Amino acid sequence: MTLNGRTSPNRLPAWAKPSEPLTARQRRILVLVGLASMSAAFINTLFTQTVAFAADEFNISKSGQGIGAAIVRLGIVICLPLVALADRRGRRPVMIAMAWAAPLVSALGAIAPSYSFLVATQAVGRPLGLTLDILIAVVAVEEMPRDGRAYATGILAVLSGIGGGIAVASLPIADISVTSWRFIYVIGLVWLVIAYALMKWLPESERFIRHVPKTKMRAAYIADALRGNLGRICSVVFLTNIYIATASIFQNRYLKDERGYSAALVALFTIVTSSPATFGLIIGGRVADERGRRILGATLVPIGAFLLALSFSTSGVVMWLVAIAGGLAFGISYPALAVYRGELFPTRTRSLAGGIIMTSALLGGIIGLVGGGWFLDANGSYGQVMMWLVIGPVIASAIVWFRYPETAHRELDDITNDTETA
Repeated sequence: MTLNGRTSPNRLPAWAKPSEPLTARQRRILVLVGLASMSAAFINTLFTQTVAFAADEFNISKSGQGIGAAIVRLGIVICLPLVALADRRGRRPVMIAMAWAAPLVSALGAIAPSYSFLVATQAVGRPLGLTLDILIAVVAVEEMPRDGRAYATGILAVLSGIGGGIAVASLPIADISVTSWRFIYVIGLVWLVIAYALMKWLPESERFIRHVPKTKMRAAYIADALRGNLGRICSVVFLTNIYIATASIFQNRYLKDERGYSAALVALFTIVTSSPATFGLIIGGRVADERGRRILGATLVPIGAFLLALSFSTSGVVMWLVAIAGGLAFGISYPALAVYRGELFPTRTRSLAGGIIMTSALLGGIIGLVGGGWFLDANGSYGQVMMWLVIGPVIASAIVWFRYPETAHRELDDITNDTETA
């Protein structure tokens, strides 16, 4: 059914619909970038989920795993020139290139003769996937209506979770033998189908065509466009990711070593405890579009962090329940905060801003991983490490509460003072 040229997904329950109906073009783009987000998430999750099993084959310590994960994250420097290119040449060509390159490079992990080789391949492949992820978010913000941006962010996170979930669901393969984790890297080649779909059906962002000049931008303009909002967003993602990256990397090791979980049970725990967050992402996106982003995000992030930290110092049913509750809180808060990364910057620098923000997040993750790995090797407990790291999300929440603007119900042009070019 259509209404004033817009399609209405009448079969969806009210809580799962966008506040503002999407046009046929917007729905098609959301589907395409959603599929691409599954590919990007699988690539970005691959090393995180398999490192504990690869470490067993190569006899790597906990601190060695943390250092390897940190090196993989340092590969983010590859993203910056690529996202800057997307601000000059367009979102579409760079997205398509990344959709082909990321699965191909990451799949090289399957033939790794050493831990160093594995880390090196993922230090290239993962940033290519992150570049794709950044541009997906940019296109979604630029193409969605003003009361649908946070909703689209939540939908993309759901599909991203499915992509990451495929990597998690593949973990039982690692139980077959000490080297069978390698087959999970081969599975990533299936995402080349998505690259073909983007090449065939994804259009260029209309906002990019309207707003980005063909002449070279001066460095002074770029610096001015990024000033102010960039610092507060980078500080929030930096502090939050100190916690999130450490939790994501060491959760599998905690379940494997401290709770004696097999790869299959680790996969089951991850899927069961993260699945309710899917509903949180959709509901959170709609609430953020209807009621506002700032208070929602600032309130739920520290609550989610505390609950997830409890799962590292509990066991049995309690461990599962607090992990579910923490994931749900993070899920509801995610669209409200993630949508800011594209909303607060003009079209001419939106991709570059996304790359810098992602870099800040990964730097925070590096600090958490290296510090957490060192503390654990010094006989610290997982519960103690995670509880101390909750301080990061608490400070980040205060920054959001006092320093973030409210952007709900506002057009991008009004938020960023974008002007069209002739």
